[in-house]
Amino acid sequence: MREMTIDIGDRELFVAETGDGPPVLLLHGGGPGASGVSNYTRNIDALARRYRVIVPDLPGYGRSTKGVDGNDPFGDLADAVRRLLDELDLESAHLVGNSYGGAAALRLALDTPDRVERMVLMGPGGIGTTRALPTRGLNKLLSYYGGEGPSRLKLEKFIRQYLVFNAAEIPDSVIDERYQASIDPEVVAAPPLRRPTGPNAVRTLWRMDFTRDQRLDRLPVPTLVLWGADDRVNRPSGGQALADRLPNCDLYLVANTGHWVQFERADLFNRLCTEFLAGPR
Repeated sequence: MREMTIDIGDRELFVAETGDGPPVLLLHGGGPGASGVSNYTRNIDALARRYRVIVPDLPGYGRSTKGVDGNDPFGDLADAVRRLLDELDLESAHLVGNSYGGAAALRLALDTPDRVERMVLMGPGGIGTTRALPTRGLNKLLSYYGGEGPSRLKLEKFIRQYLVFNAAEIPDSVIDERYQASIDPEVVAAPPLRRPTGPNAVRTLWRMDFTRDQRLDRLPVPTLVLWGADDRVNRPSGGQALADRLPNCDLYLVANTGHWVQFERADLFNRLCTEFLAGPR
């Protein structure tokens, strides 16, 4: 796997890349300590058999520049990914996004649909977020850096109780790695995923709810939505909400699975993703 740091203008993104074929960007979730390769550790090799797999650390995470625009986080992430496409001389690419990364992918597709060939979304953020109270899992995620601050115990409880269906699936090494990444002083000083506050908080929340965006009804990008039936962070009903609005959307609800479809059901995810991305635009 090739590793590089790419300057996208106002910041730098760490990127890992492997494989040959049509380009596919894998966009990771926004949990504490997340990064691109760690989020897709069970998927990269399988997808690289047919695709050029590009795995960035999103702004605020891993080895990329820290900090995300709190007034429009989805837009800021989408802009960073679009600039990455520019720097890689890619007119368009497939996007695969989990949670926060799914929201970034969807926002990029809505803003510039010509840059996205096909899109796979796993439990994306921003689906009906202003129409119901946040889930308990999302509240735990957003409060990780609050109160007494981050701790390994707090992170372990979140991952094992809310992120996955079967806690035994998560080895201690995953908790340890993510905890160490989550306490990077730059991240603690400016967490990349937090509850909007201040005078623009309501406007930010509305901007982060895709169900209020009329462009959803005419987005031409073929989309596959994968959602764990036992997702305790983002409600599985969001999958049907997307299928009802997007004109070219397939929906697969995955039984006995939480928020990490690509990790918990890696074989299923790899097969569905590989086959779906091979279709025409």
